[in-house]
Amino acid sequence: MSCMASAPTDTDELFDEFLSDRGHVTTPQRWDQSYNKKQCPDCGGIHDDAATECSVCGWHPEA
Repeated sequence: MSCMASAPTDTDELFDEFLSDRGHVTTPQRWDQSYNKKQCPDCGGIHDDAATECSVCGWHPEA
């Protein structure tokens, strides 16, 4: 009997691994920080801390 100790046991983990191996982001993206401002991870736009959506490209963090 063969046992793979490093193999994910959860279907979601296996699917996330499949996607990330192919260059897809599998974790929710959040704002980057630039000094005391929020920075959009998609386009690099700089925003105040109160921003909830990027006014440059329309990106918003996943819930």
